[in-house]
Amino acid sequence: MTSEITYSGAGVDIDSADEAVRRLTPHVRSTFRPEVLSDIGGFGSVVAIPNGYQEPVLVSGNDGAGTKPLIAAALDQYDTIGIDVVAMCVDDIVTTGAEPLFFLDQITVGKVDPERIEQLVIGFAKGCRQAGCALTGGEIAEHPDIMDEDEFDLSGFAVGVAERAHIPSKSSVSKGDVLIGLASPGLRCNGYSLARRVFLDGRPLDQPAWAGANTSLGEELLRPSVIYAPAVLEVFAELDVHAAAHITGGGLPGNLARVIETNVAIRVDPTKWRTPEIFDRIAIEGPVSEGEMRKVFNLGIGMVLVVPSDQANETIEIVARHGHEAWVIGDVMAGTGQVKWSNE
Repeated sequence: MTSEITYSGAGVDIDSADEAVRRLTPHVRSTFRPEVLSDIGGFGSVVAIPNGYQEPVLVSGNDGAGTKPLIAAALDQYDTIGIDVVAMCVDDIVTTGAEPLFFLDQITVGKVDPERIEQLVIGFAKGCRQAGCALTGGEIAEHPDIMDEDEFDLSGFAVGVAERAHIPSKSSVSKGDVLIGLASPGLRCNGYSLARRVFLDGRPLDQPAWAGANTSLGEELLRPSVIYAPAVLEVFAELDVHAAAHITGGGLPGNLARVIETNVAIRVDPTKWRTPEIFDRIAIEGPVSEGEMRKVFNLGIGMVLVVPSDQANETIEIVARHGHEAWVIGDVMAGTGQVKWSNE
């Protein structure tokens, strides 16, 4: 007699998924804002728009952590990689002045491990608390045959609200404006395929990142992304932000070009900020050319705010109150939409 085939036998364990949801529920609820009207377990997240907006518009964005999860897996440390996914999403939408309201995650695995799922969600919850948004739901997808049992991938989706009249326009950026660069102590989530090619050449992750480093290579590569959203929102509320750029894939040139019209140009002065040593090490040990480094990595600047020159000091003071170092790293000049480096 042929035995019955079950979903579990085919590789999808519903009971394990239910156990994962039970574990993650308190972490998710710890992020809820007053506007959250739904609870864990529903078919959709229900969130009210906060009071006080005259003409609210919704701003959304989605992203992942690139190949950085491979570092988390190699270290068997999963409680921070969710912060990175939240950062990539909320710091995209905050460039419009949007307040992040809620975030949903997507966890795709070869086989559900409730303990590992809980650790991943702990990271999502940490990131949401830092950003001030609610983790209102998500998806745990078990994909046997597509992924090996120990494989996983992460992505997320954030929704925020902005006052329509306050969303910056490219036309606002004008000659004489200055660029305020907010410090990023590490890679964030970008360029990991290249960074892994440079660093993971047989060197153990538990050894010093380089000679004289006070962190291991694993700690350096898994360093969580900074979340800038609360600081950026305060600058939007108090000052005149003409543009904001989240420095992700494409580096400073690629992302700054996205916020200007073709009647101006941006000049960046790389001598104005302190570049974390990890970027120097990648360039030397690769070796990786200066042009490639600028195109791939943030080089120590995770967010740029374009403001009138007479508001530069106030902008730096505001972001400092949120624990971020910042510098005037360039200016806006007449041009044709290009991003230049002062030493070119």
